[in-house]
Amino acid sequence: MRCYEHRVTRHFEPKPEWLKVRAPGGDTYQSLKQTFRELDLATVCEEARCPNVGECWREGTATVMLLGDTCTRGCRFCAVTTGDPRGMVDSREPEHTARAIARLNLQYVVMTMVNRDDLLDGGAEHVARTVSTLRGLRPDILVETLVGDFCGHLSSVDTVVDGGPDVFAHNIEVVKRLQRSIRDVRSSYEQSLAVLKRAKERIEKDSSKKRLTKSSIMVGIGESNDEVLEAMADLRAAGVDVLTIGQYLRPSPKHAPVDRYVHPDVFERFARAGDAMGFMYTASGPLVRSSYKAAEAFLRGVLGSRADEGATPYGHVDAMLLDRLEVARREAARVAEALGTPTSDGMAPREKLLSPEALVRRG
Repeated sequence: MRCYEHRVTRHFEPKPEWLKVRAPGGDTYQSLKQTFRELDLATVCEEARCPNVGECWREGTATVMLLGDTCTRGCRFCAVTTGDPRGMVDSREPEHTARAIARLNLQYVVMTMVNRDDLLDGGAEHVARTVSTLRGLRPDILVETLVGDFCGHLSSVDTVVDGGPDVFAHNIEVVKRLQRSIRDVRSSYEQSLAVLKRAKERIEKDSSKKRLTKSSIMVGIGESNDEVLEAMADLRAAGVDVLTIGQYLRPSPKHAPVDRYVHPDVFERFARAGDAMGFMYTASGPLVRSSYKAAEAFLRGVLGSRADEGATPYGHVDAMLLDRLEVARREAARVAEALGTPTSDGMAPREKLLSPEALVRRG
């Protein structure tokens, strides 16, 4: 694979043209933004300053964070605060989050989480309960859980899968060689692959509906193109259905530097390689993030591969997305009427937090 790239040689080197996007806007975007504020619902889309926030919100997709904003790990690519939450968990969050999301004109929601190595199950039951509660309120919403590796405890993977998400996602983040230098020491390439493989095996035990597994790779952080292809092959061997590949962008000078800006032509070649490897869908591009066009990726993954986009029924994905968004609007209105007027912060009063002693992992 010939490499077209923009090597970074200065700390404040301007980004190439293909990484510049317009500011988000539009009626749907503004409406969702206002509703998020009214319901006091924080989105990763805004906090991470995702370049695709306007596009995703217009299509009825958003990502919310569970289990607080303090991560027990410290990866060199991530801007999330690192610390020790001391086992503190808001026991009402699953209900509050589900009720808030159910009021929104969303057709697809990604529930992600910080790593919580301080909890007995890594937060798995908390995530699963949020999914199942939302299912009860809005069966039409597609739900993706983007979770950590739970320190390799596969029973926690089972707990999340059994909660019923349509997509189980866990990001391998970088190629094998860079794992130790970029990810936290408690993370590993093999551990992530084991989590994804276990999720796929668990999903396949339930044939009642189509569910997918998903992962993501960042590029431009020091890897070679051949290493990306190797990681893609390993993910496919672990049973991953949907893959996203995007450009790494440095959150601050304290984080790992950008090594290169990968050219769009190379991303397209990664996408074609993904098709050849058998991924149901490969989203690959400079601005692609883990949750980029998540609803579209799910539908294409269920219906068929990128190679079939022009054929029936694959060519009708756009129409299906519009239909689903219309259903979402009707269902959100129904739920809002049934739940009544939310409190001043968008949710019911919060009860006390769970006792840390009941949740802290010991030993």
